[in-house]
Amino acid sequence: MRIAPPDGGFVGPVKRSVTIAGHQTSISLEPIFWSALEDAARSRGLPLSALVAAIDATRVAQIDPPNLASVLRSWTFRDRNENHSQ
Repeated sequence: MRIAPPDGGFVGPVKRSVTIAGHQTSISLEPIFWSALEDAARSRGLPLSALVAAIDATRVAQIDPPNLASVLRSWTFRDRNENHSQ
């Protein structure tokens, strides 16, 4: 069985700065996740930083929150699956 790489090949994380609650933070995500987050923000009429801040607010409300990059990947994967199944 041969598995094909995604368009553009496999690419490692890219670090970007995002402002959350008035503070800049750096987040490292693979380009495919940045693209999916940008699409999700655009479809909601939000700036990327506002979407990330909303996801982060949900994350920090947990008892033992995972790191932000992991949460963004999980959220994006779930969001993409929900939107493609409709």
